[in-house]
Amino acid sequence: MKKIIITLSAFALLFCACVPLDTAPYNSETDQTFWKEDPNSALSALNTCYTSLPDMYEIVYGDGMTDNAYVKGGQNQAIGNGKYGTSEAYVYDVWNHHFAGIRQCNELLNNIDLVPGLSPELKARYIAEATALRAYHYYELYIHFGGVPYFDKPISIAQSRVATRETAEQTSGRIATDIEAALKTDALPGSYSGADQGRMTKWAAKAILAKLYLFDAKWDKVRDITAEIMSDSGIALYPSYQGLFEAGAETCGEIMFANQYMPVNREHNIMYNTLPPSMGGYSNLAPLKSLVDSYIMLNGKAIDEAGSGYDASDPWAGRDPRLAATVMYPGNSYTMADGTQVEPDWSGRDAFNSTSDVTPTGYYIRKWWDNSYRLTLMSGLNAIIIRYADVLLMNAEAHAELGTLTEAVWNATIRPIRSRAGFTDAGALDFPSSGDLKQIVRNERRCELAFEGQRRTDIIRWKTAETVLNGWCHGMYTGETVGTDNGFVRIEQRQFDAAKHYLWPIPQKERDLTNNSLDQNPNW
Repeated sequence: MKKIIITLSAFALLFCACVPLDTAPYNSETDQTFWKEDPNSALSALNTCYTSLPDMYEIVYGDGMTDNAYVKGGQNQAIGNGKYGTSEAYVYDVWNHHFAGIRQCNELLNNIDLVPGLSPELKARYIAEATALRAYHYYELYIHFGGVPYFDKPISIAQSRVATRETAEQTSGRIATDIEAALKTDALPGSYSGADQGRMTKWAAKAILAKLYLFDAKWDKVRDITAEIMSDSGIALYPSYQGLFEAGAETCGEIMFANQYMPVNREHNIMYNTLPPSMGGYSNLAPLKSLVDSYIMLNGKAIDEAGSGYDASDPWAGRDPRLAATVMYPGNSYTMADGTQVEPDWSGRDAFNSTSDVTPTGYYIRKWWDNSYRLTLMSGLNAIIIRYADVLLMNAEAHAELGTLTEAVWNATIRPIRSRAGFTDAGALDFPSSGDLKQIVRNERRCELAFEGQRRTDIIRWKTAETVLNGWCHGMYTGETVGTDNGFVRIEQRQFDAAKHYLWPIPQKERDLTNNSLDQNPNW
């Protein structure tokens, strides 16, 4: 038996020696067969470039690292309270996830010339899509880590081990160059339909470029790009703020870019992390008092402003309608598929501090409620990455920073956002006759975009994180004196070190792999 095996092995070696070394294996697909022989390879590869976009968990849980929400367990908790280090798993996951997306884009860009039968129009569009997607992944890395290695082609393991970081300015410049290159060819359409719904459009690419300039405080460029989108795109706000985060609005024009899910085929169960136990959830992520207090009154005044009419004994009365669409509190409810209204069991199973399953703050999340869910709260609701209201808010902020936020600008940006939300009082809709316009616009961003993954980037670029993420964060009012501040329950004592926390550390695992060729961020 041993002799037979040896003979067969020797025969196999002899046979293999006669075969050219660049011959593709007979029983599997390789780069050679994939790119050169499959006319659908470019589309297949392009589709994989979309799989590394931020998912629903990254987007919604992002607020758990801010003054909007608290995470009672999981990786985001350590980042939210400032007690994380260079080996933090979530930091590494973000780094690795986006570089994986970059590699997928580079694989397509590096091999698309090999694909047979691809029309010039499709080839140009695929290149533009992949280039813009690569830029978006680099944008996400840039806002978290600062300067990073910038690859425009696939690299080998040996090359990765000697990779070095570009400066923040160089990285930002390369991102802008990539997006401008994707736009220059006019290959990206303004919209898609059918099976192509959800792909990168030219307006989404422009919005990403605007967000890059927003982070860099290049206000004139933000103003100009957002103005172009506002005047030329034909995109408009969806009529219902609450409805925007439900299944019926997934293909509406306001949603400019989203991570695509599909019932049964590709789902998430973010609602398990946000809903009360009476509805099958385990409330791991919950709104904080700071977010709840940020919603203005229907007359446009802050709750602590003279003449607001705010009543602490009835705190939900007369408030910004977006509060009810975002946060679940006593008197608010979830609309079921059959139209019935279901409210948490506030005095029983869902009551604050009753079990480990309930809200850690006293509030639950209402946003992203999908009443078409399947068993175990599985949902195919898309995760919104960029929407038109964000473009309007960027334009308003740029004007506020430039000192040019006039009544006309207000009426083109903030007024329609508030009107769509349900405001009717002139005090909320009309251009403010007093007050700090910058702060008004910043607060508008917070309320409009809560739990959409925007808050952390905002407090980082505004350099306000050192203020809002230091000290105790609070939950609901209990009236008790122990464990509270003025009757509001203490949730967690946080710390934010301005000397290092404005940038995440380069993951130590990556530095070990590259022989420390990746410089560490300051004070890490």
